[in-house]
Amino acid sequence: VYGDGRIGHAPNAPYDGIIAAAGGEDIPQPWIDQLGLGGRLVAPMLDVRSGGQVLVVIDRHADGNLVRSLHEAVRFVPLKSGTD
Repeated sequence: VYGDGRIGHAPNAPYDGIIAAAGGEDIPQPWIDQLGLGGRLVAPMLDVRSGGQVLVVIDRHADGNLVRSLHEAVRFVPLKSGTD
C-alpha cells in the first residue's frame, strides 16, 4: 500500500499488531483506532523531557482499555505526513 502512513490502513483493520519504523511527536490517532482488542502497537515517539525519542508500547486489552508504557531511548527517522 502506498500512502500516508500517519492514517494507517483502515480497510484491513483491526490489527493485532502495529509496528512503526518512524517517529513523531505523538502516536497518530488512526493507529490507535485501528488497533484490535488484545493488540499491541510499538512505535518511537518524541520524549519532550529529553528532546529525543523513546519507544512507546500501547496495548489494547480485551475490555478495550488502552495501556501506554514508555521504554528506552531510540533513534528513528521522522514521521512526516504526506506521500511526497
